[in-house]
Amino acid sequence: MLGKDQRKFRAIPWVLAAVLAVCFAGFAQNAFAKEAFAESVFAEEAFAKEVGAQEAEVAEGEGEPEVEWSQDVFYKDFEGNPLKGIVSGYPAPELGDSDYNNYDFAPSRMLLWMANQQHLYFGSFVLAVPIFCMMIEFIGVRTKESDPVLSAKYDKLAHDLMKVSLTAYSWTAILGGILLFTFITLFPGFFKYMAGIFRPVMHVYALMFLAESGVLYVYYYGWDKMGADPFLKWVHVSLSVLLNLIGTVLMYLANSWATFMQAPGGIDEQGRFLGNIWHVIHSTLWNPVGVHRILGNIVFGGGIVGAYAAYHYLSAKNDEEKAHYDWMCYVAMFIAIFGLIPLPFAGYWLMKEVYAFRQQMGITLMGGIMAWLFIIQAVMIGLLFFGANSYLHNSMARVKGAHRYMKYCKYMVLLLIVCFTMWMTPHTIVMTPAELKAMGGAQHPVVGHFGVMSAKNTAVNLMITCTILCFLLYQKANKKITVPWQTVGNCWIAAIFVFAACNIVFLGVYGYFLPANQRVGLSVPQVTSTLTTLFAGMAINISMFKDSESYGDIQWGTLSNVGCYAIFLLAISFTWLMGLMGYIRSAVRLFWHVTEVVRDNSPDAYTLTIGEAGKMLTFNTLFVWVQFIVVFWVGSLTGKKKVAEARSPEGVPVPAQQQ
Repeated sequence: MLGKDQRKFRAIPWVLAAVLAVCFAGFAQNAFAKEAFAESVFAEEAFAKEVGAQEAEVAEGEGEPEVEWSQDVFYKDFEGNPLKGIVSGYPAPELGDSDYNNYDFAPSRMLLWMANQQHLYFGSFVLAVPIFCMMIEFIGVRTKESDPVLSAKYDKLAHDLMKVSLTAYSWTAILGGILLFTFITLFPGFFKYMAGIFRPVMHVYALMFLAESGVLYVYYYGWDKMGADPFLKWVHVSLSVLLNLIGTVLMYLANSWATFMQAPGGIDEQGRFLGNIWHVIHSTLWNPVGVHRILGNIVFGGGIVGAYAAYHYLSAKNDEEKAHYDWMCYVAMFIAIFGLIPLPFAGYWLMKEVYAFRQQMGITLMGGIMAWLFIIQAVMIGLLFFGANSYLHNSMARVKGAHRYMKYCKYMVLLLIVCFTMWMTPHTIVMTPAELKAMGGAQHPVVGHFGVMSAKNTAVNLMITCTILCFLLYQKANKKITVPWQTVGNCWIAAIFVFAACNIVFLGVYGYFLPANQRVGLSVPQVTSTLTTLFAGMAINISMFKDSESYGDIQWGTLSNVGCYAIFLLAISFTWLMGLMGYIRSAVRLFWHVTEVVRDNSPDAYTLTIGEAGKMLTFNTLFVWVQFIVVFWVGSLTGKKKVAEARSPEGVPVPAQQQ
C-alpha cells in the first residue's frame, strides 16, 4: 500500500543536510562576527580620537567631559586589552530583600524554574514542527508528478502536524505570559535591570512575534486554497521557509538573555551598558547555544510527534490506521535521528566556549559539584541512542530483504553496551574514607582510566558511528542494488567505517600520552572521522540506489510493540534530558544572576542536591507531558469525521465523505 514511501524519502537527507548546514553556519558566523567586531573596534577608536580632540578644545576647569568611557568585562581589542565603550546605562543594582518576593506554598526559584521550563518545552515544540512541515511539504511537492497519491499523503501529514502546532502555539504564548508575570512579580529588581540592558531589542522581539503569528495563520489557513494552484503551492512552501526563519530569529533573541546571564558582554564591571547592543547579544555562548537548541528542538519535536503517532498506532482499530501511524512514526523518527547524530558535537562546542569564557566555570561543570549531573546526562544520552537503534532494528522486521542485515544487529547492540558503560563511568567514585584508603585514592586503578575525556570522546563517537551504520543498513535493506560498481561501493563504505573506527580508537588511546591542554584538541579529528562516515557513507549509499529494484512493498502497520516503546523511551528521555541540561547551564552561575556582575541575594541562592534537582526535573517532565496530551486531544477534535449515512438507490449505507 505504501511500498514506494522509502524510495521517495531519499530526498529527505538532502533537505536535512540543508537544515544542518544552517545550524553549523553558526561556526561561519563567528568569522563574520569577528569582521564586524573589527569594524566596530575601528569605529570606536575613531570616535575616541574625535572625543579626545573635542576634550582638548575644552579649556581647563570649564567642565567635565560629556561622555564617560569604561572597559568591557569580556570583549578585547586586537592587542588583548579590554575594549572600551561609552557608558550608556545604570550600574547593576545591589539587590536586597525588597527585590525578592515569595509565596507561602513554594519557593520563588522553583516557581520561576517551572514557568521557564514549561515555556521552553512548548517553544521548542512549536519551533520544531514547522521544520518538519517544511521538509514534508517540500517532498510532497517534489513527488506530485511521479506519485500523486503519495504526494497527497505527505501534504496531509504536514497539514495535520501544523494543526497540532497551531494549538501548541497558543499554549506557548500563554506560558510565555505566565513566565513574564512570574519574573516581574517574584524578581522585580533583577527583571528591571535585564529590561534596561535589552531595551533596544525588546520591541524587535515583539514585532518578530507578531510577524511569526501572521505568517503562521496565513500558512495554515491558506493551505487548501494555495494547494490548488502549482505556483501558489510553491509560494506556500516559501511561507514555511519564512516561518522557520522568523522562528529562528525569535529563538536567538530569547537565547541572548540566557547567554548574557551566563557569559556577559557589552557591559563594564559595574554592569553598565556600554552602548553596543550587538556585544550584549552576541556573547561567546550565543552561537553554540543557538545551534545546540536548533538540533535539540528537532530531536525533541521528532520524539513528541513520534510518541503521538505511536500511541495512535497502538490504539488503532483497523489495518489502514495502523499503516498510516506506522508510516508517521517512520517520518518523525527519521528526522529525530538525523538531529540526534550531530547533537553531541554541538554540545562539545558549547562546552569549549564555556571553558574559553571562564575555565573555572568549565571545571565546576565537568569536575566539580556538577560532575555527577553529567554522569546522569551520559545515562540519558545512552538511552537516546539505545532507543534510536532499537527502533531501527525493529523496523527492519517489516522490510523485505532486511534479513540480510539482521544478523549484524546483535554485534551493534554489544558495541553500544560497551561504549555506554565507558561513557557513563565516573572519574571519581563516591566512597567512604575507609574505602578511599583501601583503594589508595579517589580514582579506581582500572575503572578510573575510563572516566577521563579521552575515553568518553572515544565512546560517544563510536556510538554515533554505530547508529549511522545501522541507519545505512536500514536504508538499503529493501533495495536490490543493480549498479555495476556495487561491490566497489560496498567496499568503500566498509573502508570508511573501519578507518573511522580505528582512527577514533587510536586518537582516544593516544590522548592518554598527552597533557590535558593538548588532549582536548584530539576531539576535532575524532568528530571529523564520525562526520565523514555520515556524509560520505550516505552519499555513496544513496548513489548506489540508482535504478535499484525493490524486494517488495514495506509492510506498514506491522511494527512490533517494542519498536513503539522505543519511541516512547526516546521522547521521554529527551524531555527529561532537556530539563537537566537547562538546569546545569543555569546552576553553574552558582550565586550570580549575571556571572560576576549581579549577585543573587535571594534566600534561594543555593545549589540544589542531586535528589532535589531530580525531583524537580521529573515533575517538569510529567507536567509537560500532561499538557501535550491535552494539546493533542484539542487538536484532534477538529480532525474527527462527521459520520453520516446516505442511502444509495439500492438501499445500501454509504459513508459520507470527510468534511
